[in-house]
Amino acid sequence: QLQASGGGLAQAGGSLRLSCACSRRLCSNNAMAWFRQAPEKEREFVATVSWRGGMTYYADSVKGRFSISRDQNTVYLQMDGLKPEDTAVYYCAASRYSQASTDISSYGYWGQGTLVTVSS
Repeated sequence: QLQASGGGLAQAGGSLRLSCACSRRLCSNNAMAWFRQAPEKEREFVATVSWRGGMTYYADSVKGRFSISRDQNTVYLQMDGLKPEDTAVYYCAASRYSQASTDISSYGYWGQGTLVTVSS
């Protein structure tokens, strides 16, 4: 019900765009977000967007390089200026609430993840 795509291999400084299609039942009226998990690390927040797209928040590590947007029930993550430390499995998530939040506990629905690998 959350289907992420767009991952792959990029060189440092390059760009990738992730997409996540969500069912209307899950994502209508709910905020959506991207998280990521690198090997042997905990899942961490990347970016979130409110239901109507008016509010966005970013992790400090990606601010100025990544941009989150949504078109109804599809959320996008434009990743520019990629760095090797951005290498991770990226997960899209749907919140239980309409307001955007950086708190992982707000998100009850998860996609399967898409791997992003950035080479130096």
